Amino acid sequence: MKNFNPDPQPLLEVVKLGKTFQIHHLERQIGVFENLSFTLTRGQFGLVRGPNGAGKSTLLRCLYRSYLVSHGSAWFHSALGKVDLTRAADEDISLLRRSEIGYVSQFLKPRPRVSALELVMEPLTLSGLPRDEASNRAEVALDTFGLKRELWRAYPSTFSGGESQKVNLARALILPRSLLLLDEPTASLDKQARASLAQRLGELKAQGVAMLGVFHHPEDVAGLPDLEVWIGSEGALEDDERRLADVVE
Repeated sequence: MKNFNPDPQPLLEVVKLGKTFQIHHLERQIGVFENLSFTLTRGQFGLVRGPNGAGKSTLLRCLYRSYLVSHGSAWFHSALGKVDLTRAADEDISLLRRSEIGYVSQFLKPRPRVSALELVMEPLTLSGLPRDEASNRAEVALDTFGLKRELWRAYPSTFSGGESQKVNLARALILPRSLLLLDEPTASLDKQARASLAQRLGELKAQGVAMLGVFHHPEDVAGLPDLEVWIGSEGALEDDERRLADVVE
């Protein structure tokens, strides 16, 4: 596979980013991370590392704008110009999510009475691809991640966690974005599916997709990272605040 020659110009510039949660019942603020800075160019893979509760997943959610940051900037060099993801209008963020920024979590939120195949096809049909071609590509994607053929037309709301995650990944990765945020995507996968995911991420990287990911087992993506983004232990939670770990991890 021919590797993409990274563009020296940054795609994402994170500058002194900080996030604090206001915990009202504790009557205090909890700092998750502070003054975090790094740069990601096209075709680069960034691995986010740090102790449990330090805010690794929170960082991805801030960049996707599911959370608002407390301070700092995240400059994204989009096709339409330079955008600060921390301050852009909601309409602009929605546009970027549809066209340039993807997010993959370990959870699938299936819609009722929509089959696995239809869910995976949807990004392609929305982009204008004919249904027949979209269906063929969706079938290849589902097969790649090892979803049994007899489940393709079933509803993922009835699937196990691992089977749901295969649908989630097939859908999220079928239409490449400029920037892909990966939040523990291998958590529910078997060994074969994890290997398929690593291969697919390698293909996307070779195509110039920039990726930033949190992995419980970093060995799943051994050889892919170009840089590591460390979030220090100062962001970790105290024992009496562990109930928040699922939020800030």
